[in-house]
Order: sequence, then C-alpha cells, then structure tokens
Amino acid sequence: MSDISHGVNANKTSSGTITPVSVDTGVHFVVGTAPVQMVNGKVNEVIMASSYPEAVQALGYSDDWKKYSLCEEIYTAFTLFNSAQVFFVNVLDPKKHKKTVTEAQMGVVDNQIELPIEAIASSVEITGKTAGEDYEAFYSDTKCVVEFLKETTGNVAIKYDAVDASQVTKEDIIGGYSVSTHKTTGLELINSVFPRFTKVPDIILCPNWSHDPEVAAVMSAKSENINGLFEAEAILDVDTAEETGATYYTEVPEWKKKKNFTKRTEIVCFPKVALGDRVFNLSTQLAASMSAVDNATEYGDGTPCESASNKSIQADRMVIADGSEVIMDIQQANYLNENGVVTALNFYNGFVSWGNYTACYPANTDVTDYFYCVNRMFKWVARTLILTYWNYIDRGTKRRLIDAVVQSVNDWLASLATDEKIIGGRVEFNESENSTSQLAAGIVRFHIYMTPPSPMQKMDFVLEYDLSYLEALVAA
Repeated sequence: MSDISHGVNANKTSSGTITPVSVDTGVHFVVGTAPVQMVNGKVNEVIMASSYPEAVQALGYSDDWKKYSLCEEIYTAFTLFNSAQVFFVNVLDPKKHKKTVTEAQMGVVDNQIELPIEAIASSVEITGKTAGEDYEAFYSDTKCVVEFLKETTGNVAIKYDAVDASQVTKEDIIGGYSVSTHKTTGLELINSVFPRFTKVPDIILCPNWSHDPEVAAVMSAKSENINGLFEAEAILDVDTAEETGATYYTEVPEWKKKKNFTKRTEIVCFPKVALGDRVFNLSTQLAASMSAVDNATEYGDGTPCESASNKSIQADRMVIADGSEVIMDIQQANYLNENGVVTALNFYNGFVSWGNYTACYPANTDVTDYFYCVNRMFKWVARTLILTYWNYIDRGTKRRLIDAVVQSVNDWLASLATDEKIIGGRVEFNESENSTSQLAAGIVRFHIYMTPPSPMQKMDFVLEYDLSYLEALVAA
C-alpha cells in the first residue's frame, strides 16, 4: 500500500477529561414481610421497584401493615412521596411460615367461596372435589377466591394452609449466610444490591422491627460497611408499646441509651404518625421525605446536602403503638432533638419531621457525625469518588494521571460549591501523605477538604428600642 497521502484527514483524540459519575441518593433498602402468596413472589431475594404497580406485582399488597410491613413502605414511598427506587427483601416464606386451617363447612355463594388473603391458594382442598377439574383458587384484591367450575350450591367441606406472619422472627429479618444452602438472607442481602443493580442503597429500613436492639445493631453494622466500600444510614424507631417501650417523650432518652441507639450511622425516630386510618412508623415517612428532599430541585437537587427537618410529612396526628394520640409542642420536640431523636411537629406549616441529629448526639459533637445531612453528604461524596475513579485502578502511577485526578476532583468540588451543595472544597496530593514506599507499593492518597452546609437550626432576631427615630420625629 502506498504511503503517499493526498487529501484531508481528521482524527479524534481523547480530551483527558474525567466526568463524575451520577450517583443516586435517597435509595431505600427495606427488609420485612409481604403477602407474596398472592403473586407467587420471591423469598429472600432483592426486588427492585420503581412504582407502586411494580412493587405490588412483585410482592403483593395488603393494608394490614402489622402483618405485612413491606406494604407500609410500598404505600409510603410510592403513593405518598413518589420515590424513584426502592429495594425490597421479603423474608415471609409461605412454605415455612404457615399454619393449617382445619376442615370446616362453608357456604357457596354465586359459585364462589371467599377465603382470607392469608390462605395459600395451592393448598385448598375440598372434600369430594378435584382442584383444576371442579374448582380453582386464585387471589382477588384482599381475598383468596375459590371458584367452582361446575354449578355448586349449599355447603362444602374445605381446608387449607394459611400464611402466618407471626411466625417470622427477628432472626429472619437479620438473616445471614447458610453454609449448607449457600443462600444469603435478610439484611445480609444488602451486599448483593450493587453487584446486581449497580445501585448503592443509602437508607436502611426495617419497619416494625427496627426498635429491636438486635435488629438495630445489624442495621447499623450494615450501614457502616456495604460491599466493603460504601456507607448508609439506618433509620430506627423507638418502641412505643406501653409494656416494653417509651410512651411519653421524657422516657425516650433513657430508652434510647438503654437500647444502645447511639451511633453516628443511626437516626432514631419517635413516635409514630397517622394519616386517616393508617398508622405509620415515623422511620418510613422520614426516609421517604429524605428521598424527596434529596431529589427536589429547590433543595438537594440530586444530593443529600439539605436536611429533611421542617419539611412536610404525610400525617394528621402523632400516635403511639396503641393508637393514643400524642400532642407535642416545640419545647418537647426540641428536648427530643437535644437527645439525638428525630420527631414530628405540627406547626403553622402542617406536620413536618423535626430534628437534624443522628443518634450519636449529644455524646459525639463532631459536626460530620451528628448532623445527618452533613454526615450523608460526606458519604455521598465518597460514593461518587469511588464509582467515578474505579476505572483508574491498576493504571500506571504517573504524574499525568495524578494531575488529571486532582484537576477533575477540584473542578467537580468547585461546581458543587457554585451550586451551593457545599460551601467549599478542594483536593490535594500532598508529599507528606505519599511516601516513596507507598507509591512504590501502588498506594496513592488524595486529601479532600470540604464543608457541607450545616442546617440553620436557630435564628436570633435582636429587637432594640431606638430613640433616634423619636428625634427624627421631633426634627420633622
């Protein structure tokens, strides 16, 4: 081939620009129970849902949230707050958590029998009749329907197995890894989210279970170490049952301390809230509000820089476990805040979450630990850096690469500062932190300095009587 070039050539070269990865915030990971018998749903598998219909299709739905805790999250996240993505783990196993309902005579109405939603359709047996030939069982709304394929009247003898959510234990929620089955269950499944979906949950919830100290401890441990790389927040509820928990605000700090709800990775909530006939764990409402605030253009705009405190929740009253209403004024709410507890408040702007502190306050007074929005912002920046620069691992340790990383991070931090997501930030490659032995071993350390904005918790207006205005009056 001739080496003579005749004409015009054009080639593209790499710009060398490193664009930060877009990292989601306010992503929920929720472990609990769902009526999966309705939809032949999965047990101890991570389910990603982005809408109410998608969640219901995968997990089923019931308004009985005491039995089916994931349904509270489905309703709160998607119906009330329009959350983008939630990762669910159902631990209710219809093959395991069930009981047999003894044979009974039931009347046939319009060629049908209606059974409770807990009935396992495949287990239905009718004396003298054959499934598939004489009848079929299926789910419709909040019931299991037995429909006869031939004209049937009178009473029939029927028995079935029913899901029993009361058999689910905290050990099911906590989960773990089975050597014999090689299966991972419960909270332990959080480590499978990123490998499967390339998403990192940053909020961990266990509605109806997070008040248990053992469950809370595991939630907190998982929030400190996801995939050995990432961190999240565990949102916990105070037990408000009269026999075992705290029913009055003055009892909460002692209960919190006794149960060891004192970590920087935990946000503790008291009491419950209600809207109409529905009662919610405050944790689910706070988590949904945090996600909404993170992603609202006027607040976080895709970052967790803004606190969800004093932002709307969907409630018309506060209650404890037995349904008794809780009335709390600003002084009582602030007392809870001072003890590291987030509560709700009904002020002139309606019901809002109230409080900015993580559970470590007041024992820990490091601002990066006790303000949850500052804490979350550091974690979000860390996630962004890890996911953005992962592709550069194992490249040659060269000055050009180091300079490119420094320039890229500084540009990104400057853009965050311009958008007021942080007050300021910079990255430095310091000789004192990068010894020749470390560099030879392939270890490069970049030092980032940044200041997320603290929530403006208090505004002081000083009023003073000014006599000079009277002098001006006389002068006139």
